[in-house]
Amino acid sequence: MSKPSDNPADAFKKALSEATKVMAHDPDLTVSYSVDPAGLSGETMRLPQVSRRMTRDEVMLARGTADALALHRRYHNGQTHARYAPQGEMARDLYEAMETARCEAMGARDMPGTAGNIDAKIAHEALRKGFDQAKQASDVPLATAAGYLIRHLATGRDLPSGAQNVMELWRGFIEDQAGDTLEALDETLSDQSKFAKFARRMISDLGYGDQLGDDPDQLDDDQDDQAEDSAEEEQDPDSSGQDEQDDEEAEASAEQTQEDQQDAAQAQVSMDDSAEDEMGDEAEMPEGEAPLEPPAPQPVSDADPNYLVYLDTHDEVIGAEDLAEPAELERLRAYLDQQLEPLKGAVSRLANKLQRRLQAQQNRSWEFDLEEGILDAGRLARVIANPTTPLSFKVEKDTEFRDTVVTLLLDNSGSMRGRPISIAAICADVLARTLERCNVKVEILGFTTRAWKGGLAREAWLNDGRPQQPGRLNDLRHIVYKSADAPWRRTRPNLGLMMKEGLLKENIDGEALEWAHRRMLGRSEARKILMVISDGAPVDDSTLSVNPANYLEKHLRDVIAMVEKRRAVELLAIGIGHDVTRYYDRAVTITDVDQLAGAMTEQLAALFDSDPRARARVMGLRHAR
Repeated sequence: MSKPSDNPADAFKKALSEATKVMAHDPDLTVSYSVDPAGLSGETMRLPQVSRRMTRDEVMLARGTADALALHRRYHNGQTHARYAPQGEMARDLYEAMETARCEAMGARDMPGTAGNIDAKIAHEALRKGFDQAKQASDVPLATAAGYLIRHLATGRDLPSGAQNVMELWRGFIEDQAGDTLEALDETLSDQSKFAKFARRMISDLGYGDQLGDDPDQLDDDQDDQAEDSAEEEQDPDSSGQDEQDDEEAEASAEQTQEDQQDAAQAQVSMDDSAEDEMGDEAEMPEGEAPLEPPAPQPVSDADPNYLVYLDTHDEVIGAEDLAEPAELERLRAYLDQQLEPLKGAVSRLANKLQRRLQAQQNRSWEFDLEEGILDAGRLARVIANPTTPLSFKVEKDTEFRDTVVTLLLDNSGSMRGRPISIAAICADVLARTLERCNVKVEILGFTTRAWKGGLAREAWLNDGRPQQPGRLNDLRHIVYKSADAPWRRTRPNLGLMMKEGLLKENIDGEALEWAHRRMLGRSEARKILMVISDGAPVDDSTLSVNPANYLEKHLRDVIAMVEKRRAVELLAIGIGHDVTRYYDRAVTITDVDQLAGAMTEQLAALFDSDPRARARVMGLRHAR
């Protein structure tokens, strides 16, 4: 007989697991509890961890997540979903959000008890992403708002406050553009195929019809027509013979036309040769003249010559102090300090730990053969024999980190809104102070875009007739919060800018990383360290909708490969809830933003560790290099 567990949460976890299997109609489903992000993978479902304390928030989040994933398992058909899935990034986000809302609404109709649990999950996510603080529609994703609206209309339930705020910000626009389509919601909800067609109409109404791709139903009709035509040709062999005869005549005519074109081309060449002979030496270019053809334009990216930018005129590299008035920066900084008051003690302790470790690595050394200083014991016998012997003294010196610069490159995308960006800002602030005390120069940079879903670059592309494969279609905004040479006390308010509404938008990581790398190469320090903090893969809806789906991700990989190959800069990364180890050799992934301070501290301290095995262990490498 097994010994009963002394963890009070185990009974709850077991009961929730069994209820989830029943709700999902899948007795073979494996349910686990983990600090990793919740989700479904094959026959395994991951739910948020529940501690021994079993706080109300933990319990409600676990139940809400379990209900949402179980309903998705029960009502969702992967083949039907894939059949109607759009190609473009933004259209796909809308499609996924509406399908998730459909599954949850179906569950609320059939099992009303699930609605309250899922409300708790939605409330938690909205609070974590800062949706309750959003003031305008551009601050929150359209796809999220569309999913919330579908769920609200299908169930008739009010949403939690943060989610309700998101829905109301976009509701007027959605109903103006797709009001007629929304009227068919109730009659399509229970049939996934009908709902998928409904969702595609919604996406088209909202202005993303160009991202839908081919209509799968139309493709089926075309294939049926082709099959019928093939059957008719088999039944009418004379018609087929006539077609072959016509093809032969057309081919003969094409050959004759090609011969005529070759004769004309040869005649033109002869005339050109004659003209060149008549011109003689006059046709030669005088010395010192520029070539007739202009030089080829320089590639946009050193890492990938094929990476394109449609228009970079409106890109900007701007100081944080130029994006807000001084009084506003002070107010935002005060708000940042207030937000993170509970964490300051822990972060300060980590900062002191880092400082002690760095100072412990400042190796002591000596200068010998000096005229004055401390008597060198190794030369004591010589000094006793002849007290006037010169160059018998030494002086102790400290080898400090004055020859090092550290750059922190922070993801300023919309998904970082709320607690993640707050903690990233305060950690950057504390590390800047700490490293400055150790005479290590620190630069703090941020990257985002100037607009959602394309800016002036996309407008220019639309006006030019939408040429194919245009490359990047948004306007970059690279922000300098603190330059390496600026003292921390003068730039302290700048980090408050990250709290500014409307600042955080899209993220194009590859160009940002290349920009930070170029800045570091221009520095005179012998050692250069670049730390990237991000919570996701590069995303820009306007770019990905008209280019290959992996366009930005491929460029990021190419830039990382270039930086790591050149080895002029030591590159490492921290992923917040996102596995960045698939991009960077030196990387660590954290699942809770509260772990960010510790991860940053340990990573930087490891770089200065004299023991290569200890350094490799902290950096997450398999072998010491």
